[in-house]
Amino acid sequence: MNLTELKEKHAQYQASGLNLNIQRGQPSDEDFDLSLPLIDILKRDDYKTRSGIDVRNYPGGVRGIPEACELFSELLGAEPGEMVVGNNSSLEMMTNVLQWALIKGVKNSPQPWIRETPKMIVTVPGYDRHFSLLETLGFEMVPVEMTADGPDIEAVERLAKSDPQIKGIYFVPTYNNPTGDTISEDVAKRLVTLDAAAPDFTILADDAYSVHHLDDNPGEIPNLLQLAKSAGNPDRVILFGSTSKVTFSSGGIGLLAMSESNLGYWLKLFSMQTIGPNKIEQWRHVRFLEQYPGGLKGLMRDHAAIIKPKFDATLRILNEEFAGTDLATWTEPRGGYFISFNTARPVASRVVELAAEAGVSLTPAGATYPGGVDPENSNIRIAPTRPPLGEIEEAVRVMANCVKLASAEYDEAN
Repeated sequence: MNLTELKEKHAQYQASGLNLNIQRGQPSDEDFDLSLPLIDILKRDDYKTRSGIDVRNYPGGVRGIPEACELFSELLGAEPGEMVVGNNSSLEMMTNVLQWALIKGVKNSPQPWIRETPKMIVTVPGYDRHFSLLETLGFEMVPVEMTADGPDIEAVERLAKSDPQIKGIYFVPTYNNPTGDTISEDVAKRLVTLDAAAPDFTILADDAYSVHHLDDNPGEIPNLLQLAKSAGNPDRVILFGSTSKVTFSSGGIGLLAMSESNLGYWLKLFSMQTIGPNKIEQWRHVRFLEQYPGGLKGLMRDHAAIIKPKFDATLRILNEEFAGTDLATWTEPRGGYFISFNTARPVASRVVELAAEAGVSLTPAGATYPGGVDPENSNIRIAPTRPPLGEIEEAVRVMANCVKLASAEYDEAN
């Protein structure tokens, strides 16, 4: 189509009164329905765990109930003794770790991080909430590219070795948000063994999508915690996760895993801010996942059956609209919640603007970069998980026309 035809098609979309949203990675109502038995799984007399903890009372500790530590150790590839199971948000657990690191340092810190104007390596494109949290806490972010094998390891090694103010790296290792890339074994090994100028260099790995596979053959996924132990750096890795996209986003479980040698240091700090997490919610999750056909893996297979057709449809339409053109590239993830789309021209912000005019909400351009600024103005995160399949297909068609229109406008102006 030429520019005039693209504008006419855009006007038709504007007149059709669409109200579609592929902006944020939320589960669908159909996904939530899988966990409805969780609401009333506990009977009135089922308040004592097998380990003898009365979930109505204070005792039980900061780590969470042992049954939950055992169950969710599978999600992070940790041993039960390496787990801390908390309340709803893994973001809250990440905030706690970073705040305590600023105030007290991590286990091997010579002094609190806040005294050193701390810097943190982040991967781009990446997760906007990571960037907002670091910015709010006063970290200087040092971006490196997220590649198909994980963080650009040569850049990470060079930066970590050259600057003692770089205190670590903060990223999503499995099905990265938004690219869907997963760290390779080689990159993972180099990351846990790299020579850092800071003696307390820490890998903060937000493994939010560790079990969110789209097929039954995800391949081998490196275990950062185990690799760090094998390399003699057991305290370097702290893993995070949650059940926010496993059961209910509003009432899930936050997860943290680290070496047992590291736990002693962190549990003393965590115990200053809480007597313990919501043990009733943890016990409900244990009961629910124990009775679900196939357990946690069975539940995730059922999620995949709902989500995969939406990814397939999105990728099919992107191929139909852009294959053989010079307008865009995109990732084809095997899991997670997002597809990363890049315009060939610096028009992402214009695409988002046009899509809004046509009734389709997209993630703001630049959101996947620190400070909300994409230096290439090209990346758009697509979140195909929440809307029904038909709405996904319509929204991606509209977005495709917006990309073509924005690109044609750019070409005409340049």
